[in-house]
Amino acid sequence: MEDNNRLEKAREMFSKDLYATKLSGITVEEVGENYAKCAMKLTDDHRNAYGGIMGGAIYTLADLAFAVASNFDRPASTVSLVGNAVFLSMTKGSILYAETKLIKEGKTNCFYEVRIYDDLGKDIANVTFTGAHINRRYL
Repeated sequence: MEDNNRLEKAREMFSKDLYATKLSGITVEEVGENYAKCAMKLTDDHRNAYGGIMGGAIYTLADLAFAVASNFDRPASTVSLVGNAVFLSMTKGSILYAETKLIKEGKTNCFYEVRIYDDLGKDIANVTFTGAHINRRYL
């Protein structure tokens, strides 16, 4: 499948994740085998009471990137079992990016790492996910 067709197919598939796409404004920017890049333009709605970006907004960005990388064009679904976020720094940028890659693939489980950084090139968070592969008929 051509790269643009794959990207449009991924965007269509994950547009149903309304919390991430509609409410948080996250977009799928790139897809590849066991890889995804997503972006979130920051608004005042993403800020906490102290003016920083909410940890939950950052985690949502990482979670969608993991979902795209681990589920797009796959016969089985992958759900997260464990997610661990390490927040490294506050952003002064206007866009956050999440790039995720597969670290280890097993028959029933997988392990992904997500790098969150801003449009200024600053690392904001590192998030790891342990996923479980399940048959789609159980969803």
